[in-house]
Amino acid sequence: MAAFPFEIKATEGKARTGVLRTPRGDIRTPAFMPVGTAATVKAMTVDQVKDTGADIILGNTYHLMLRPSAERVHRLGGLHKFMRWDKPILTDSGGFQVMSLSGISKLTEEAVTFSSHVDGSKHVLTPERSIEIQADLLGSDIVMQLDECVAWPAEEARARKGMELSARWAQRSKDAFGTRDSQALFGIQQGSTFENLRRESSDRLREIGFDGYAIGGLAVGEGHEAMCEVLDYAPGMLPEDRPRYLMGVGKPIDLVEAVARGVDMFDCVLPTRSGRHGQAWTWDGPINLKNAKFAEDESPLDPDSDCPASRDYSKAYLRHLFKAEEILGQVLLSWHNIAFFQALTAAMRAAIEEGRFEQFRRDFRARHLNAG
Repeated sequence: MAAFPFEIKATEGKARTGVLRTPRGDIRTPAFMPVGTAATVKAMTVDQVKDTGADIILGNTYHLMLRPSAERVHRLGGLHKFMRWDKPILTDSGGFQVMSLSGISKLTEEAVTFSSHVDGSKHVLTPERSIEIQADLLGSDIVMQLDECVAWPAEEARARKGMELSARWAQRSKDAFGTRDSQALFGIQQGSTFENLRRESSDRLREIGFDGYAIGGLAVGEGHEAMCEVLDYAPGMLPEDRPRYLMGVGKPIDLVEAVARGVDMFDCVLPTRSGRHGQAWTWDGPINLKNAKFAEDESPLDPDSDCPASRDYSKAYLRHLFKAEEILGQVLLSWHNIAFFQALTAAMRAAIEEGRFEQFRRDFRARHLNAG
């Protein structure tokens, strides 16, 4: 019996909409999780994030364990109280960040040892320690197993080595997590772009048994088309009755195409990162507000949006803020982008429920496939 009930409400092809029910609130799927790397969604208050319609956010284990430290967050009442967010939080395991620091990390069967990018101090992260940080110290609602994310491109032998280590760490993560009613543990499918490895990874995860399943090792440079080729088969290898989470994705077109292939949950830093650099995501694709053509454009980003940042400020004003290097520009555009991603997932949920998702997908592809 999984910790959190997952109800699939409607399907169209492989696309599906549902609800993951947690003690801190329901998560409507497809769901986009804004990334709160260091206990903050950059440039936004938690009330702004809530007002966009977000049901869940993501916290970053690696950054929090280094600063202010997981132990300090625990002493201060846990991550929810610390950042004043009372809805669900998913934390990643820390593995992706550690692996990306390959120049200052060492991987063994037992653990990964690395140097802090903050102060150079040495740290050891095992599957057991990752579970302790997420579940016991931070108090996460959804906890991720520690895995190895292999860089792309990878030879099959290297991808197999990473997949097999991730599978062994999945079992250790499950053993350390045990059984909990108020928290869930997700396993992570690995295997790079090799279908046989993805299948073997899925089989091993299913044998262990998790509350949800993630698709890892994508959005690491392989590109949209290669990612979609993997998603043609990878989600279907995972249990139909549990949520499927595509990690680190991505652009709006990536979300739509992944939902069409059976994915339920996403996270990405793109909305706020784009917002800090003057890029706004819209229904017609991304626009760069630093361009001179917006200097006297009095229209808002989206007059029909419920988000004040999208509806109440002109493109001319937003451009002025960026040209003047005013912080408010980053705040407003990050707010708009998060609201757009939430509106996109809401639109997909409605389209699936009403049996018109395929038409929605075709229309969206026509506007976004080669944009951004």
